[in-house]
Amino acid sequence: MSIIDTLQNTLSAITKTTLNRYRLDIPSCQSPLDVEDFVGTEALSELYCYTVHFTSTDKDIDASQLLRKSASLTMGTGLLQNLSEQKVVHGVVTSFERISGSKDQAVYQITLSPFLALLRNQFRTHRFFVNKSVPEVVEQILQDHGFKDWEYEFVLKQIYPKREQINQYQESDLEFIERLLSEVGIFYLFTLQSDTQTEVVHFADKQSAYEFGKTLSLNSPSGMSDSGALSVWDVSVQHNVVQANVTTKDYNHREAQKVLQSAKVDMTRGESDEVTYGEVYHYKPRHLDTGDKTDPTAETANFLARLDHERFLSAQTTIVGLGNDATLSPGQVLTITETAIVPTLPTAMNNGLLITGTFFSASRKDALVVNWMAVPYSETLCWRPALLPRPKVSGTMMARVTSAKSNDIYAWQDTSGLYRVKFDADQDDKAQGQESMPVRLAKPYGGDVYGIHFPLIQGTEVAIAFHDGDPDRPYIAHALHDSRHTDHVTEKNNTRNVIRTPAFNKLRMEDKRGEEHIKLSTEYGGKTQLNLGHNVDAQRVLRGEGAELRTDDWVAVRGGKGVFISADKQPSAGGEMLDMSEALGQLQQAQSLAESLSSAAETAKAELADLQTQKALLSEALNELKKSVLLLSAPEGIAQVTPKTLQLSAGENITATSGGNTDFSIMKKLTVAAGERISLYAQKLGIKLFASKGRVEIQAQGDEMTLDALKDIRISSSEGKIIISAKKEIILTSGGGYIRIADGTVECAAPDKIIERGAVWQKFGGQSISQAAQKWESADFAITPEVRWPYSDSPVAGQIIKLVSGDGTVQTLTTASSGSAPKQSGVNIDSLKAYLQNKE
Repeated sequence: MSIIDTLQNTLSAITKTTLNRYRLDIPSCQSPLDVEDFVGTEALSELYCYTVHFTSTDKDIDASQLLRKSASLTMGTGLLQNLSEQKVVHGVVTSFERISGSKDQAVYQITLSPFLALLRNQFRTHRFFVNKSVPEVVEQILQDHGFKDWEYEFVLKQIYPKREQINQYQESDLEFIERLLSEVGIFYLFTLQSDTQTEVVHFADKQSAYEFGKTLSLNSPSGMSDSGALSVWDVSVQHNVVQANVTTKDYNHREAQKVLQSAKVDMTRGESDEVTYGEVYHYKPRHLDTGDKTDPTAETANFLARLDHERFLSAQTTIVGLGNDATLSPGQVLTITETAIVPTLPTAMNNGLLITGTFFSASRKDALVVNWMAVPYSETLCWRPALLPRPKVSGTMMARVTSAKSNDIYAWQDTSGLYRVKFDADQDDKAQGQESMPVRLAKPYGGDVYGIHFPLIQGTEVAIAFHDGDPDRPYIAHALHDSRHTDHVTEKNNTRNVIRTPAFNKLRMEDKRGEEHIKLSTEYGGKTQLNLGHNVDAQRVLRGEGAELRTDDWVAVRGGKGVFISADKQPSAGGEMLDMSEALGQLQQAQSLAESLSSAAETAKAELADLQTQKALLSEALNELKKSVLLLSAPEGIAQVTPKTLQLSAGENITATSGGNTDFSIMKKLTVAAGERISLYAQKLGIKLFASKGRVEIQAQGDEMTLDALKDIRISSSEGKIIISAKKEIILTSGGGYIRIADGTVECAAPDKIIERGAVWQKFGGQSISQAAQKWESADFAITPEVRWPYSDSPVAGQIIKLVSGDGTVQTLTTASSGSAPKQSGVNIDSLKAYLQNKE
């Protein structure tokens, strides 16, 4: 201890007053504290820090009385016996050290910093802020640390937009705040709250936040004394060549067509062209709009370019000096006056100086000296903090896809197909489905409404990567399986390549040698599947080989230019796709057969097949599928089977040709209807028509009927009768003799003789066949007339009916109470006409 210190301590003890201009107050510590010396630094956008050495008769002060405790350093001015308070520095003790000790006292050292300095100790590898602006993030962090509303203030010109996401990565809370503020050009400074005598932190982006009105004279101290006058001296100015202009550009995938490039910004408007040099170009500073060239909104391209040039210009001219005013503080606009007749100060100081940093040093024996740093004050340029580097994210982060709906079975995306994720590292509570900004999914292939995209479902683990390592630009790099969402390909099926969706839509490709197969499947339609190759069931038991298309619903096969279905072999897929030589060979054989039969039919004067149409179909349509046709081919046969109806329909022709037999086996009816003609031709063994039961009817309803045979014609009835009927006449003739029946007359004639044999020959009066048929005991040709009212279907009794038969016979009948008339029989019963007579 120096002799001066000893004398001061002695005088203080005698007078009961301090002879020290500097006082340290720590309310939590009751020990006497006497400042020996201190140094302190203050700067814009930096924490102030004072290192104070003090002595105390308490030679063992406990650290718990000091660390994190509130403290104040007071700098006095005036006479020692009557000191007045000039400046108070308030903060918390962030470090404490016992330097030395003696019999009388101990020497200690503390570091005094603002409470904001404690945010250095709050380190986070990850923290995620969603839909907040930079000021909102800063405010949230301050409130997390217990800052009261009056302990911080935002003085902002700009309205800062909400960012979709801001990530804190491998940073302390203080580093994170300072980085964010530097990105948008917000500086901070400290003042003392007069009532509480505690520090207040101010965040600002405009000149009006400066403290104006500070004036000091230029007055170099003489010898060891400054005469107690507040002044500055030893002023020097340094000029630097800085960048001439700045351009920024970015890319926004949501508006990919929009060019997000700023103008070439020069905040001096060309006034410094002679002393600036260099163009600065920034890509991806994270802006979403270009902004106005002269008055851009915050965080646009032109705003960020202007901001960056202001940073460069803040370092163009630096002014330093000394002073003795303890109240000099960063953020003050200082005006230096001088009494010299001829000004000695540079013109750079004419508009005042913005104090950007101060360094204080003082002790019991040495007067306070303030080293200060400043830049020229400007109405058009605002001081900006240096841009701090963003941390770089290396690798990926683990996250899970999220959804606003709990247990969502579908992907939750926005209109652009973007997802939201919840980072596993995120410990803050956020609204479900709003845990992150919308993020893109990286894909192996993409384009304008095309690409590969398998939607990610809630809970899926994803690896989040970051564009250029920027923590605020996440995207989904890929999806991962985990123990909660197990992999569908493991050691149990490691020969399979499988694409499978949550709803079990599946593409499976088996690579096991000798069992290769491909399966394309969906659960809909009772497992609609396309199976190719070695087809197995769920237990891997062989269920078939080749190709299978199956569903419990419908199947449609459509080929606009033609369809060729073939069972003909094509080993190892070695032929052409439309190789149909086998099928065409079969069709040509059928055509040759049809031609040979047609020649025979022509000789027999039968109807000929339409061979030209068959030839045209083969050459102009079927061959190489020149037209939209369907061709089926199988070397060993084709079967069509259904328990219901099978329909064949053609707008033009149906051609059927067989080299062997054509068999139709029909349990009920065979109906053949032709609009023009039916032609049946048998070349060798004839034609047989049999009916086991029921009638056989052959009619020529519009023309004659001809039965012709090379040999005999037989007409017989095994158990019934034979009726030959004609409206005009019947002629039976052979060898010139004939029997003619016409107009009710039977005429018999012969060129030689007429022979009649019979045991009895009778002659009766005249009678028509219609009258005779009524007397037959049984007749197959009969009807029972019946009359009913049309609306009620009730019988009409007593109705007179006039019946006229085909041979002109007229009968008059009356209906009974049942509406029925007597039964009528006759061979021409189908031509019977009935007339209703009016009832009397």
